[in-house]
Amino acid sequence: MPKNTSIKKVLILGSGPIVIGQAAEFDYSGTQAIESLKDEGIEGVLLNSNPATIMTDKGIADVTYMEPMTPEFVKKVIYKERPDAVLPTMGGQTALNLALTLAGEGFFEKEDVKLLGVNLQTIQDAEDRELFKQLMKKIDEPTPESISVNSLEDALDFANLHKLPLIVRPAFTLGGTGGGIATTIDEFKTIVSSGLRNSPIGQCLIEKSIAGFKEVEYEIVRDSNDNCIVVCNMENLDPVGIHTGDSIVVAPSQTLNDREYQLLRDASLKIVRSLKIEGGCNVQLALDPRSQNYYVIEVNPRVSRSSALASKATGYPIAKVAAKIALGMTMDEIENPITKNTCACFEPSLDYVVVKIPRWPFDKFQKANKKLGTQMMATGETMAIGSNFEEALLKGIRSLEIKRSHIFMESAVDLSAEELKEKILCQDDDRIFYIAQALRKGTTLKEIHNLTQIDYWFLYKISNIIEMEQQIKLNDLSFELMRKAKSIGFSDAAIAMLKDVSVSQVAERRKELSISPVYKMVDTCAGEFEANTPYFYSTYGEENESRPSNEKSILVLGSGPIRIGQGVEFDCATVHAVKALKQMGYTTIVINNNPETVSTDYDTSDRLYFEPLTFEDVMAVVDIEKPKGVIVQFGGQTPLKLANQLEAAGVPIIGTSPDAIDEAEDRERFQKLIDKLSLVQPPSKTVRTQEQAVVAADNIGFPLVVRPSYVLGGRAMEIVYDQDELKSYMREAVEVSDDSPILLDRFLDQAIEVDIDAVSDGTQVVIGSVMQHIEQAGIHSGDSACSLPPYSLSDELQAEMRDQVKRMALELGVIGLMNVQLAVQNNQIFVLEVNPRASRTVPFVSKCIGVSLAKVAARCMIGISLEKQGFTEEIIPNFFSVKEAVFPFGKFPGVDPILGPEMKSTGEVMGAGASFAEA
Repeated sequence: MPKNTSIKKVLILGSGPIVIGQAAEFDYSGTQAIESLKDEGIEGVLLNSNPATIMTDKGIADVTYMEPMTPEFVKKVIYKERPDAVLPTMGGQTALNLALTLAGEGFFEKEDVKLLGVNLQTIQDAEDRELFKQLMKKIDEPTPESISVNSLEDALDFANLHKLPLIVRPAFTLGGTGGGIATTIDEFKTIVSSGLRNSPIGQCLIEKSIAGFKEVEYEIVRDSNDNCIVVCNMENLDPVGIHTGDSIVVAPSQTLNDREYQLLRDASLKIVRSLKIEGGCNVQLALDPRSQNYYVIEVNPRVSRSSALASKATGYPIAKVAAKIALGMTMDEIENPITKNTCACFEPSLDYVVVKIPRWPFDKFQKANKKLGTQMMATGETMAIGSNFEEALLKGIRSLEIKRSHIFMESAVDLSAEELKEKILCQDDDRIFYIAQALRKGTTLKEIHNLTQIDYWFLYKISNIIEMEQQIKLNDLSFELMRKAKSIGFSDAAIAMLKDVSVSQVAERRKELSISPVYKMVDTCAGEFEANTPYFYSTYGEENESRPSNEKSILVLGSGPIRIGQGVEFDCATVHAVKALKQMGYTTIVINNNPETVSTDYDTSDRLYFEPLTFEDVMAVVDIEKPKGVIVQFGGQTPLKLANQLEAAGVPIIGTSPDAIDEAEDRERFQKLIDKLSLVQPPSKTVRTQEQAVVAADNIGFPLVVRPSYVLGGRAMEIVYDQDELKSYMREAVEVSDDSPILLDRFLDQAIEVDIDAVSDGTQVVIGSVMQHIEQAGIHSGDSACSLPPYSLSDELQAEMRDQVKRMALELGVIGLMNVQLAVQNNQIFVLEVNPRASRTVPFVSKCIGVSLAKVAARCMIGISLEKQGFTEEIIPNFFSVKEAVFPFGKFPGVDPILGPEMKSTGEVMGAGASFAEA
């Protein structure tokens, strides 16, 4: 069926700020959708409030409105722009709920605006728990015994008739917000009350627990002609009872036999057809491993978090295809842009294994209840691709950036077998590490299966890793042993730990044996058709499918999984840098492992490597690509930490030198630089031990701010008020800072904090912005609301700040971006810290001034001066912009919501207006 030619302009609803359950994956899907509509000559109008995303960049949509995601503002945009249609399926639950509200009011019908990709009845049938249950009964698809309730009394009546545990699933919420599994009546009352409060329609499904069943997902795409395909099927390693966003997920499924796979596949297609979904959707099912009976859990009638994972796992661009389907096109009319030889109706085929591992924020919320359940708590995820499950699992673990290079956790070593079993039963974020340690202690697969209900196949594969550890410990590193260890994902660091030697010794031995990774292509068709998109993963096989060109190339390192302090802002900066380099004629290469982001889209860079951001993995790509240089500035703290190692290995670092980076990041060296420039820091002292800190504190006086080196998002920064607090916090600060010094500085009470982003080409510095924090100093800049331009700082003070920033940038030799944090107390300027990289505020500033600072910085790095770029002076907007943070405290009851130097927010929104008050 040809596209609907009556549609000329479409309003795309974004997802708003990054929150747990709704993260960067909707920036990715929304960006793809807008580009897909452009391909068809459709004018795109975007409503979104998140300044950190690619989709809100100038030029992505034809018109972008940075306004609150509320029904009132959707109406205002529709009145002004008069779109022919609204696309609500790319903005997560936020967009879908907005569409439901306005459709229910009859607003779209009254204004003659079509709803694309989904209709009102479909949303209600899929999201309203009672209607969904009735539809499943009508098409003879089994659901667990359940009841929909609108009151606690009705829920208790159901509980009195059925045994606990019971599952509570609120209607129309994101990431299972407000729900959970209740094992006691008191717990049941609490969860139901929370669920009813969080549901926009005050409804919960109370469901007989099927915890322990296998959880399987099918990512489906359907068009108006009833063409319906399975893009990807995924199996959760964790059984039902843990939210799929908090589960380790494997694609394709590994433990289903053909009959089970086809049974669940047929059910998924049948459900999607009955809902009449047009576009992408996700079906979640539970399979009883003992009887092959199954139950339908739920359907997301939109592009979901899993859609991004499925797209990156298969190379099939779900959002791009779904947007064209929304216009009325059918899959047989849509080209698969990966192969360019098949149409979108062609189901992907995988000849590799993909493992997704969630990234949790418990390093930030150490007092939170870490037990995982039906309410999602992960902020992001990593994705790894390998030739086998073990390889993909170990690559995924070292992609998490939690200081673990293997399926090993130091704190578990001294636990007894019984203590490990208790830890495994806790069902928290470290369970996979406790399982591995239990196997080392001799716990049987059967015992672990009985504790967890994790399928024996997965446990057997983990035991393979443990057996390999023993072989490495007991034998010399022969060619056969090294090859086998590398083929199942062992890093050089893991082997070094097992042999109690240095990592460099293992790397040298591996090179002596001529053992290096090869790279395979993700092509959607298991090599059946030639792919046109260079999208690679490493493995230890024979044939290498990555054939670098001889053109000038630059490698840009990404930022890894989304976590508090390092969010989608850094992906935005990475993508801008890549675009600028491509425009200047460079072949761009990206290494990243985050399936949610635009940087890992198949067509963002010229060549994409889905790999961990470790020295070993990055060097392997460098060895094969031989780029002119590597850029570490745009991916946050993750690539910055690799700069010295890469330079020592002979890799050219483009932009600010590693030595200058170290001078800014190392608290001791930075203090000397401040003294040299005759600038002022709060009274301070750098220390490395708890004992040194106690002595320094006596000299400086309390309260103190503890600032480790090389941290992001204020990790382990705290205000301490006495010696006992200092001793307690120093233990964590020393661990976080490794061997780098820790700064103790006097807390500036009642001071104003200021953020300044600047760009330097080495000889000239241009200030990108001066942002004034609304909260007083002491609250992390990521958690503080801030105003651009400043609303109360004098021109004289601002001029002095700009001068100080320029002097620091030139003294450091910054080439590219730099972020400076200052404080003002009694008209005295104090330098707090300098970050010689892209900062979290760069996308916000870029949106406000209409110039991409990341693009300007990337051009400076390849030798194009600020003057040649025409960017020679600060652009001060003629309006006010305010950035405000969004916090996840609702997900973590009991966590102290008091803000301080360590960042706790997951995302941000932007408001703009003619005055500060309006913004």
